[in-house]
Amino acid sequence: MVKENCACLKTIEYKIFTILQVNELKAKLGPLVGRNAIYCSDACLKRYLVARNWNVDKAKKMLEETFKWRSMYKPDEIRWPEIAFESETGKLYRASFHDREGRTVLIMKPGKQNTTSLENQIRHLVYLMENALLNLPEGQEQMSWLIDFNGWSLSTSVPIKSARETVNILQNHYPERLALAFLYNPPRIFEAFWKVVKYFLDPKTFQKVRFVYPKKQESVELMKSYFDEENLPSEFGGKAQLEYVHEEYSRLMIQDDVKCAAFWEPGEKQHHVINGYTSAAVAPE
Repeated sequence: MVKENCACLKTIEYKIFTILQVNELKAKLGPLVGRNAIYCSDACLKRYLVARNWNVDKAKKMLEETFKWRSMYKPDEIRWPEIAFESETGKLYRASFHDREGRTVLIMKPGKQNTTSLENQIRHLVYLMENALLNLPEGQEQMSWLIDFNGWSLSTSVPIKSARETVNILQNHYPERLALAFLYNPPRIFEAFWKVVKYFLDPKTFQKVRFVYPKKQESVELMKSYFDEENLPSEFGGKAQLEYVHEEYSRLMIQDDVKCAAFWEPGEKQHHVINGYTSAAVAPE
């Protein structure tokens, strides 16, 4: 009973601390308008605080860099027809199932690489991360990645420069969005590539990477603990026989594009946030 009371007290203290830190960050950011106001939910502010070990000033700086990046890169304006050709082989797509925590799952199959433009490949990934987050269940903030290395080779691997840019985007502009990345059965030759890439990862991201080998029982149990075998595709050790059909997936993405536009572009009304309260101000984006 004493332990339960102590745990309950710590939970309450943590919630109070979180509220205070979030409110302080709001105050330092000042009034937000347009898409920045939509972006900066309390949950978002908390993610940036966690990423910067609850340092409000560092979290503010990180957020402001994200504002600049989103303003220039415009990830919320990428639409499926622009990058659909990148998905023709099914090398990267949002799964139709969630993990046991209800997180959206992105499936990656780098061995099915079909293009050479690094810019388009990164744009494709950003689009699907935005899409994955748009489809998170209520109360869930993170996604999981399943990476299948069947057919992967150094000739199909992304260049180190591209890998570094991808890591930077994930860590700097999508903090605390990745729950876990499962690297399924990577070949021995991948070790050389990983030795370089891992130095780009901050400690928190590095801890989220799991190497999974189907012949090792601990790997099998790990996958079972995070995924329902009935939903998990057979190439990841599950029982589901799933096939990526580009035409069907394209229809889903076009529907999601409509949902994305409705979320980010609420007509002429512009979200305006002062001290955490949202109102509507009529002004152009």
